[in-house]
Amino acid sequence: QVQLVESGGGLVQAGGSLRLSCAASGPTFSSYVMGWFRQAPGKEREFVAAINWRGGRTYYADSAKGRFRIFRDNAKNTVYLQMTSLQPEDTAVYYCAADRYITYAPTDYDYWGQGTQVTVSS
Repeated sequence: QVQLVESGGGLVQAGGSLRLSCAASGPTFSSYVMGWFRQAPGKEREFVAAINWRGGRTYYADSAKGRFRIFRDNAKNTVYLQMTSLQPEDTAVYYCAADRYITYAPTDYDYWGQGTQVTVSS
């Protein structure tokens, strides 16, 4: 069982930056693939980024490439999402999730955090 708690969301102006954190409980964090997803009002939850067990491979949605960076610190049981050049269309609740394998489908992930709100004003 893995429990995930996100933090770091907030209100930021367009062009600004935020760093989201996701703290995981349990001794097996390093064995999980970690992903970030987001869900805007009235829209489906969508993949943003994922990182493999050791952090050597990362995967991004087209909307995140070049602006967002996912990384993890297994010693701290934490995964991060550094977001730059934020735009109003990035406004959403951001969730971290854990799974045994790299996948882009939210339905494949076994464990989820409660989400953190990111609002980008124009």
